[in-house]
Amino acid sequence: MSDTVINAISLGVTALGLMISWGLYRRRGAASGLRGAAWSLVPLAAAMTGVTGFIADLAFSPAKWAGVAVAGLAALLYLTSGVMLSRRGGAAGRAAGRGRAAAGKAAAEAGKTPRAAVEKPRPSGTDPDMAEIEEILRNRGIT
Repeated sequence: MSDTVINAISLGVTALGLMISWGLYRRRGAASGLRGAAWSLVPLAAAMTGVTGFIADLAFSPAKWAGVAVAGLAALLYLTSGVMLSRRGGAAGRAAGRGRAAAGKAAAEAGKTPRAAVEKPRPSGTDPDMAEIEEILRNRGIT
């Protein structure tokens, strides 16, 4: 499409939108009218910056649509691989969770709570909360 046609269409859509915005202003108030005016100016701004020409070229070009389809396929493959990786990681996490649950049951059968089974004696004079945090960090390999 030529620039003249694109500019004429954009100007027409903007003028129509501004008329509708005037009606919104009269019926619903200034806030609705201003919001309508803001949206009405978008087509004119798009034409002035060249975005409308890009969209018109995209809409009427089979080669560009093929590029959009390839980009969509790439995004779909990427998302699918993420789901597959999370399921693979999730299976290992579930197995580890079952192992912790079994250890908790064994400790409960021995007459201890699972927390008591993993607690270690603390040095005297240390804050119990800080000792617990330090133990968690040590178990995760963070010093």
